Amino acid sequence: AATAPRIPSTRLALHHFDTSYSLHLGALWPSVRAGLLCEQKYGALLNNFAAADHVPEELELLNATDFISEALQKVQQWQRGAAVGEVATGCQEGPGEGRTGMQAETVAQAGMSPPLCMSISSKIKCYTFPRGDITRFRPARPDGLGLLDYYLMDAASLLPVLALDVQPDDFVLDLCAAPGGKTLALLQTGFCGHLAANDVSVSRTKRLYQILQSYVPREVRDTVSVTSYDGRDWDQVKGGTFHKVLVDVPCTTDRHSAMEEDNNIFHKRRTKERQMLPMLQLQLLMAGILAARPGGAVVYSTCSLSPLQNECVVE
Repeated sequence: AATAPRIPSTRLALHHFDTSYSLHLGALWPSVRAGLLCEQKYGALLNNFAAADHVPEELELLNATDFISEALQKVQQWQRGAAVGEVATGCQEGPGEGRTGMQAETVAQAGMSPPLCMSISSKIKCYTFPRGDITRFRPARPDGLGLLDYYLMDAASLLPVLALDVQPDDFVLDLCAAPGGKTLALLQTGFCGHLAANDVSVSRTKRLYQILQSYVPREVRDTVSVTSYDGRDWDQVKGGTFHKVLVDVPCTTDRHSAMEEDNNIFHKRRTKERQMLPMLQLQLLMAGILAARPGGAVVYSTCSLSPLQNECVVE
């Protein structure tokens, strides 16, 4: 009775979210809240290294679709619509007249590529079931060489990888890599000249090794270096050397916090750790920036809706 928490950590987390996110998201919060509390749906990230050409057809027969190619089609539709908007606003100008603010904004949008437009690699494929369909994917199966045919992960976790826009022969750093889903997705591009996968947790790094061995052939694993440094000190190890840096920081992991008691950061014993998260995130982001070479790119991402852990850290 003395040691058991009186209020479950999940309830504390949800109370915190109700208080802060309802102000931040307004009318959107009820639907987002329902999403956080729903059963988690996974996407199936196809493993390009496995001999599993039959898998896409198998998944499509189950009514699953590749959400990345669907997104690319939507982007192309958006671009066509924006181009039409540019022509329309251009026609509204009379001789000697400048564009209005709205017209200029429309033209700027038409000439602007969406962040994910160039970065959506045709090599990355992730199948998901339609909204409302909670069908479970079968467990991954090994091919003739023992490589598993796909990796089950939250499909949204691919967005930072797509935004990183890896180009051929890029040196890439995944600063907080474990348990390894994003590291595996980066390798699926086939573009990494070298990939440094780092995580401060030795136990989580072991999980990363297991994923690489289960999904990646030896010759590709040789291009990956796995380390367990404190990410905040990375610039002292290899500063200014990477074309692309992914800083997927530790955070409140909102879905886990609202659903799972195990390892919940809203446990009363972890209050100070939780309060210090934005400072840790800022230090990791700074280290990631210093790890990038001039002209390189850094993507910062979290699994949280908190402005304190997102916009405020970036600002």
